[in-house]
Amino acid sequence: MTASVNARLFDLERESLRDLNAALHRIGPQATGHWRVLNPKGRHSVAVGLDANVTVEIEGHVGYYCAGMNKSATIIVHGNAGVGVAENMMSGMVHVKGDASQSAGATANGGLLVIDGSAAARCGISLKGADIVVKGSIGHMSAFMAQAGMLAVLGDTGEALGDSIYEARLFVRGKVGSLGSDCVEKKMRDQHRGALHALLKTAGVAGDVDVSDFRRYGSARQLYHFHVDNASAY
Repeated sequence: MTASVNARLFDLERESLRDLNAALHRIGPQATGHWRVLNPKGRHSVAVGLDANVTVEIEGHVGYYCAGMNKSATIIVHGNAGVGVAENMMSGMVHVKGDASQSAGATANGGLLVIDGSAAARCGISLKGADIVVKGSIGHMSAFMAQAGMLAVLGDTGEALGDSIYEARLFVRGKVGSLGSDCVEKKMRDQHRGALHALLKTAGVAGDVDVSDFRRYGSARQLYHFHVDNASAY
């Protein structure tokens, strides 16, 4: 993304991380704008807890929990992200241009997380409704206890994918290391191809891949009390 000429600059070599987050928290929920954060240098908790329709571009690598608890904002990391990027995100979009460490998108309730590179172990752990697109591969125990939302992986997965999964939908184009407890491959129907195509289009990769190359995985519904009449509540 090309940075806006009207973006507000925040240099973390000159100003503190606490000041950055405090300034972002003072923005009203209806506000708009464009921010650029310079010299993050792996700092933790950059741009956390936002509740405004703003765009924040972070020019470099970040540490733990970047964009955690995000609501409404678009946060772009021009680098790699540490543990728990977009953890507990409620809405908005988080885009990591590099790789992500463990627990990317953990417990995220809504919004979209896009990772251009690969993600480490436990990607989408306890996912609660957000969507995640990983253009590379993901590590072991990803989507563990994932309850709702979609995880699309263009590369491969590690061991125990979807262990103890509830009703999240998993799509993998590459090889699956192994499936976790109660996670099974499911038939790919037209409605699933349509949902996957829409997700990939939103993530900007629909033109690069064929949804027919993906396989779908989900819960066998043997580890919890499932009743079809209550499916929308799970």
